[in-house]
Amino acid sequence: MAFPPAFLEELRARLTLSSVVGRRVKLAKAGREYKACCPFHNEKSPSFYVNDDKNFFHCFGCGAHGDVIGFTMRIDHLAFPEAVEKLAGEAGLDVPRLTPQERQQAERAKTLGDAVEAACLWFQERLFAPEGKAALAYLRGRGLTDDTIERFRLGFAPDGRGNLQAALKAKGFEPAQLSEAGLTGTPDDGRAPFDFFRNRVMFPITDRRGRVIAFGGRVMDDSKPKYLNSRDTPLFHKRDNLYALDKARLAIGAKKAQAVVAEGYMDVIALHQAGFAGAVAPLGTALTEGQLAALWKIDPEPTVCLDGDAAGQRAALKAADIALPLLKPGFSLRFATLPAGEDPDSLVRQAGVEAFAALLARSLGIADVIFQAEIAGKSVTGPDQRAALEGALRERLAKIADPTVKRAYESEWIYKRLRNLGRAPATPFNRDKNWRRNQQGSGPVLSTSGLRATGDVGLLLRRQAQVLLATVLNHPELLVEEAETLAQIELGDRALDRIRTALLDYAHTAHAGAEARETPLDTSALIDHLSGQGMADEASRLTQPTLYEHGAFADPAASAQAARAGFCHVLALFSRRRMEEELRLSQRALAANPSDATLAKVEGQAAHLRAQVAELTPDDDR
Repeated sequence: MAFPPAFLEELRARLTLSSVVGRRVKLAKAGREYKACCPFHNEKSPSFYVNDDKNFFHCFGCGAHGDVIGFTMRIDHLAFPEAVEKLAGEAGLDVPRLTPQERQQAERAKTLGDAVEAACLWFQERLFAPEGKAALAYLRGRGLTDDTIERFRLGFAPDGRGNLQAALKAKGFEPAQLSEAGLTGTPDDGRAPFDFFRNRVMFPITDRRGRVIAFGGRVMDDSKPKYLNSRDTPLFHKRDNLYALDKARLAIGAKKAQAVVAEGYMDVIALHQAGFAGAVAPLGTALTEGQLAALWKIDPEPTVCLDGDAAGQRAALKAADIALPLLKPGFSLRFATLPAGEDPDSLVRQAGVEAFAALLARSLGIADVIFQAEIAGKSVTGPDQRAALEGALRERLAKIADPTVKRAYESEWIYKRLRNLGRAPATPFNRDKNWRRNQQGSGPVLSTSGLRATGDVGLLLRRQAQVLLATVLNHPELLVEEAETLAQIELGDRALDRIRTALLDYAHTAHAGAEARETPLDTSALIDHLSGQGMADEASRLTQPTLYEHGAFADPAASAQAARAGFCHVLALFSRRRMEEELRLSQRALAANPSDATLAKVEGQAAHLRAQVAELTPDDDR
């Protein structure tokens, strides 16, 4: 039974080999690999190794070797189709079937893949041969170690029109196969085919599984173009692939890296060598929709790293425009701007790893990049100029397909930034007087500005409940400390009740044991849990900066003391409403059946309520 190659590729990409093997075998970390005693034969010392980078396991004792499907076949004694179906179930994939035509195409692609792999091996050999001496010196001169050169399988294509053809012909590959794989070109004048790459340092381009599918080459003299990529082939589609995506996918999947989009091959390799193992690069083009889709499969918010010159800013805006129609809750882009005259490679080598990490920390979101581009060099002091700016922003908004994201961006651009143009920047100390009271430890800390004026009591109550949940989401320690109180209040909103229940359940499960209680809860883990429960949209709304205008203490940047004070203040508001409702019920009971006992109860409830109102109201607001 045959399966489409794209399906098998997606299956292998979704299941990290070490995670599948680790469910059946106790693995120990050994450098970039894992080791264990082989499950397929008896042994006392480990000779079984798992390599996620290369996506294979190998036992040096019994010779067992294979990928995630091969391991499942061996360990569970399954045939290939049965192993595929089992793993597809674990990965959440439906199993498709190949048509005869698709089977023929798959066989052809396999043959082309064999040819490209053979070419890669030959290029690697040439780099360390006498003819590759200058190319090897160039790579080492750029600061690359031999380990990095080997890991990225860098090579050298010697000068000459037929060197590669001769080498691969000896291995049984036909000229038509080399041409279809993009390894040779054919002159228009009818002369013999020529090697497509000549006198170039070679950078193999791999798919998500790490299989070589194409090449990039840097010329070693003054020839043009300086960099040359393989043309599109049945194996390789430039607009859908990213350089080093296979390595970045594994590093990000292991929670050891974030996705960073650099411009060129050397930038990516230098970043990986420096520890930024989530680095990738487009292949000679601006970021495309296909590449963005591939990025979002491994990181919901990649950072695009661009030059600080005008061309870099144009590229940033173009990437933002490409992303706008595709945005969805939780998926976006960030942008880091390099100092003038620097690229990631030079910055890491000259200023160090810390300088690049700081650059990433200062990255901006799409909302920032587009808004800054729209106001750059413009005066927006007059009403007509503001109207023009609003019109330009609304044209951008029209490109956003997801309604939830569109509303969030409209709130950010139109109702927040456009409104605040020309005002003093909002900071934790001038955002509103309530924040300052919070920092001093007294007075109310919840802003209802603009909500009471609408007369919409329901909106006011919902906003208070949202601020309450946003606070525990961004300051998860409160989930453990105030779980009982949070569970008892009436939020009055079904969707928010679901979020509260999910957060409390997660916190209870995560801190059930002594060891777990020593590990603090994590905001990103809480958001992932909500998303997994089908509440991604609600979680996204709780993390919108506009919500923090109503309660600055909910902001992730707020101190723990401020968050706790604000949280307790909002809890008191909910408690007051409950007391008010209880007082109304008692007053009705008194009117229906007057008695000394009922009167005493009403007076006691009223006194208690007055005391809480006084506690919640600062002196200068009474």
